[in-house]
Amino acid sequence: MKHDEVRIKLLEDPETRAEYEKLRPRYEAISLLMSARKEQNITQKELAERIGTQKSNISRFENGSCNPSLDFLVKVAHGLGKELHIELR
Repeated sequence: MKHDEVRIKLLEDPETRAEYEKLRPRYEAISLLMSARKEQNITQKELAERIGTQKSNISRFENGSCNPSLDFLVKVAHGLGKELHIELR
């Protein structure tokens, strides 16, 4: 079974879908900032040095094992030459 097929099957469950939707903003932020870092060919270590943190903090952020603060997200975005915008829909 392919990843997309598994995801679709899992999301049929209302509780799983609710948790997925709850975590969606975090994973969207991770994906966007990770893509920007990779597009610029910047390592996690280089990004960490730019924003004054440890590589392990960037790694934990990118693998989703921490709940980043808004300040951290802003620092990462600025370290990539980007601005962070939040939108309510």
